[in-house]
Amino acid sequence: MNEVMTIQNRIFEIRGQRVMLDRDLAELYGVETKQLVRQVKRNIERFEGEDFMFELTNQEYNTLITSLRCQIGTSNRGGNRYGILAFTEQGVSMLSSVLRSNTAIKVNRAIIRTFVAMRNYMATSAIITAELAEIKAKLALMEKNDEENMEAVNDLSEDIRSELDNIYEAIAALSIKQPKTVEKNKPIGFKTLTSNNNQ
Repeated sequence: MNEVMTIQNRIFEIRGQRVMLDRDLAELYGVETKQLVRQVKRNIERFEGEDFMFELTNQEYNTLITSLRCQIGTSNRGGNRYGILAFTEQGVSMLSSVLRSNTAIKVNRAIIRTFVAMRNYMATSAIITAELAEIKAKLALMEKNDEENMEAVNDLSEDIRSELDNIYEAIAALSIKQPKTVEKNKPIGFKTLTSNNNQ
């Protein structure tokens, strides 16, 4: 695990590619940087194309050094007598055939495994990030729908309250007793015409 971390800390992203620098590779292989560079230049046809190897510009090198200083507080080790070479994963795998040592083969295996592990990690991270973004979008939609549903429930509640008020008023109106008109009672029995008879 420590070996993987050591290698991983020496992999940089430059020009949109993950690369390792010649000096870091030389240190891992246990050779001097100039020896590694000499072997590469003797077999330059194996490294043609930026998908295998390229030389850093001064600006790229300065940006990288500045970044390293900010991250781990390294100091500039002085100027370089030659341009810094950056090797891609394919370029690193080609180095074992150029250096032809057991150490180079062993180190190359570890480096290639680290590149693969990083690639898998990046792919997994991208999937997880996409899934999290999808979950976040769904939660936002649910929250929006909940707000709209609550508004609808509130509107419905107001309508229901209004209807209930009308019903209560109607019930109250019906329960009020209407006063009866009182008719004069008619006398029971026969009428006598006493006044007419007396005349």
